[in-house]
Amino acid sequence: MEAIAFALGLLLLVLVFWDVFETVIVPRPTPGWFRIGRYVVRWSWAALRALHDGRPERSYDRVFGLFAPAMAVTFLATWLLALILGYGLILFALREELQPVPPDLGTALYFSASSVLTIGYGDIVAVGVPARIAVVTAAVAGLGTVALVVTFLFALYGSYQRREIQVVALEAAAGGPPSAVSLLETYAQLDLVDRLPELFRDWERWAVEVLDSHVAYPLLNFFRSSHDNLSWISALGTVLDAASLVLTTVCDVPRGEAKLAKRVGAHLVEDIYNVGFRSGSPSSLDRADFDAACDRLEEAGYVLEARDTAWPKFKAARATYAERLEAMATYLAMPATSWLGDPVALRAPLHPQDDP
Repeated sequence: MEAIAFALGLLLLVLVFWDVFETVIVPRPTPGWFRIGRYVVRWSWAALRALHDGRPERSYDRVFGLFAPAMAVTFLATWLLALILGYGLILFALREELQPVPPDLGTALYFSASSVLTIGYGDIVAVGVPARIAVVTAAVAGLGTVALVVTFLFALYGSYQRREIQVVALEAAAGGPPSAVSLLETYAQLDLVDRLPELFRDWERWAVEVLDSHVAYPLLNFFRSSHDNLSWISALGTVLDAASLVLTTVCDVPRGEAKLAKRVGAHLVEDIYNVGFRSGSPSSLDRADFDAACDRLEEAGYVLEARDTAWPKFKAARATYAERLEAMATYLAMPATSWLGDPVALRAPLHPQDDP
């Protein structure tokens, strides 16, 4: 009995230490069936989505917004509980080296909890060398786990804030929800077309940073924007669609920066999609919508390629990221990309003289 309890406790501790190491310390995705935190997030999100799908008439935006912060706290609670259980099993196996001897597993778990949480009432004392080693390592593991999770939270929120600055700034030009056509219209109406390359450079750098952080710490993908009708996925799709329009349809706009932004952005979409953030079936691209977009761009003052020539090029360019991006938005229950914009809620034309 003691040998089985010791082995189970040791196995549980190994799983916890490995999960903390892979989740917090290793800066890259680490698949594996023995990841405790992975199953906590996956099952919790599946349960929340099932609740939402069962009552689609209700808004769950507030609950979805709380999910990622709640999971960060749940990581800490899960790891601490697993440490308490693991050390409790080990101390129960070594109970003859404790004074007084714990009469049952519950008492051993109590002593384990006081050790992991460094409370130390002193009502139970380790007198044997193996038990003393277990108690000391329990205290070190508890303190170390809390310290690592606090560091993890600072890293998460730092990356989240840097991501959202660019996303929120895009709303001023692309509307909410953002769209590529609205973005290009605004730049034309404000006589800022020559600054489009700068926009694409900024989003190229943004995509590099998000690629690095969101693949390393997948929980960041669940963090939602604090603004309605806005998400980092829809913002990324807007910029990628604008870059695709510049590369295939719009004339007289430098295309080098747009091409680099599209390459890096499509790489970001592909890598996060491959991590497992995908669900649903993509919608098809309509030629009538493309013609409507071209009408709006020509009205804004852009010179366009022949539509019959531009259409297959734009469709091919968008195919490199659009389906994956839409599947990611469906899985994360975030606003999807609307490259044309909502025709019912189009923003009023914006002119430079309208700005006070």
